Amino acid sequence: MKIIGISSCFLYPDKSRAVFGPKTLSYVESDMFAYISRSGVLPVLIPNLSDDKLLEIVDQCDGFIFQGGSDMSPSNYGEEPIVKGKWLGDPVRDEYELRLMKMVMEADKPLFGICRGMQLLNVYCGGTLYQDTNTQKTESIKHRDADAYDHIHHSLSWENESFMSRAYSNVEDLNVNSIHHQSVKEIGAKLEVLAVSTSDGIIEAVQIKGSNGKVFAVQWHPEFCHTIGDQVISGEPLMHHFLDQIERNS
Repeated sequence: MKIIGISSCFLYPDKSRAVFGPKTLSYVESDMFAYISRSGVLPVLIPNLSDDKLLEIVDQCDGFIFQGGSDMSPSNYGEEPIVKGKWLGDPVRDEYELRLMKMVMEADKPLFGICRGMQLLNVYCGGTLYQDTNTQKTESIKHRDADAYDHIHHSLSWENESFMSRAYSNVEDLNVNSIHHQSVKEIGAKLEVLAVSTSDGIIEAVQIKGSNGKVFAVQWHPEFCHTIGDQVISGEPLMHHFLDQIERNS
């Protein structure tokens, strides 16, 4: 049984919430569990714990997924908010996930970042983000819509030959869903770009240089691909690659 650790999303205390109102909740979106779960794989949600406890969990897990969710705070990449009081991100989650990512990297285990997970990886590697993509990159297309949600999609192109381009070599229409507010601005020094949006050049996939996809991330949500079926590329090749990296690392 391979154990996949998933970084937590958080809901903070809210007294208007009837259940667990004064408590912080850790969660994973249900499609993510469905995407990961298969024979021989156990997905496990990783809570926000002290370093000594997190290290024990990292030691027991075979691979890690950093899932989507809230924005990152600009303070993590040396910037002030571009608009006072807006797009401040989630500093609590940032601190927890950056600690966890450091432990995973130092343990040299496979890592798969999704949406926020790609932005987190870029910041961890010294890169920066567009705090608000539409404001700072005015030529960008709409990458997020609360109503349409995972029905929005656009095309991408490969920047380099890689495990990812090979995995989709027989796919003619390279369309992916788009559900993100922030995006990569300056790429981290240890990363290489694998794919970009053909509409506006937004970076869509990265990997650690020379890792052959042992540590990689995508801006889209492969776990949501089932929503619009063959209008977007399947997420399965990415999961197969991730599990193969885990097997090679065993």
